[in-house]
Amino acid sequence: MLKITIVGAGSWGTALGKLLAEKGFEINLLARRKEVVETINSLKENPYYLPGISLPENIRAIFDPEEALYRAELVIWAIPSHTLEKNLKNLKPYLKNVQLHLSGIKGIDIETGKTPLTILKDALGENKLYFVLGGPSFALEVAKGLPTAVVVAGPERKETAKVQEILAWKYFRVYRSYDPVGVELAGALKNVIAIASGICDGLKLGLNARASLITRGLIEIIKLGTRLGGKLETFYGLAGLGDLVLTCTGALSRNYQVGLKLGEGKALSEVLREVKQVAEGVKTVSVIKDLAEKLCVSLPICEEVYNIIYQGENPKNSLQRLLSRSLKEEFEEM
Repeated sequence: MLKITIVGAGSWGTALGKLLAEKGFEINLLARRKEVVETINSLKENPYYLPGISLPENIRAIFDPEEALYRAELVIWAIPSHTLEKNLKNLKPYLKNVQLHLSGIKGIDIETGKTPLTILKDALGENKLYFVLGGPSFALEVAKGLPTAVVVAGPERKETAKVQEILAWKYFRVYRSYDPVGVELAGALKNVIAIASGICDGLKLGLNARASLITRGLIEIIKLGTRLGGKLETFYGLAGLGDLVLTCTGALSRNYQVGLKLGEGKALSEVLREVKQVAEGVKTVSVIKDLAEKLCVSLPICEEVYNIIYQGENPKNSLQRLLSRSLKEEFEEM
């Protein structure tokens, strides 16, 4: 059986590890904290990120990267985007013989403005095969075995179908795509709109407002995503619309929770302490603002999320600006 190493023992890495271990694969879960390693191996549970979820015997948490990556044939990256480059510097010596890399990261590096696949290719070279996983997939629900549909994107060759078969399971339906750029961008951009959706609910603006915001948020994702090389149809699929709806309406979304608390009037520092785990949209919105200005793309919702997070703007003032924009045709900016 294929030997798989998952870099990251948070909720998403653990959930994917559980799923693949159920299929019979030998799973190494590379963790950065010794207490997480010890707990997973002794209790077969990750109480820090997925409490109450039993893990199969053939999933093993490891602290030493050389041991975790020894003879790995597929590496799945499930860490925050802003930590990827640093991790690669430490792990690169052990990745020379690994040909297959799957990114489960939904974010853009705030320092470089690069997507995870770009960072992986820059560090490891173009002679390997890279894939990206996207779609509506809360880790807790995947870990519970609830029905989930996702998309894996890679090169137009049989290897993408191979990775699709590796990931697919009785409750985890996997579609394939040949637009890794679009799938990756969709996964990163929707996090910012999810923060906006949370703000909307925190302000108690109602369901009409939230539905309108999600729809106009999709337009912003399409406008920037296609300018950056993604295919239009990708943004209407699981990685785009599917993941957007989930993160904008589901209470399990960390980005939605950040927005909800901001809308309720809490300070960002307090919000981040309460949410605890990384909400990628907080960092991604800064990159999006820079890209939008560089490409002359109008993204009013993303701009107001930036103002609220980084300029300390009152969400009610942002709402008023959005509502008072000049009238126009629905798709004139497309």
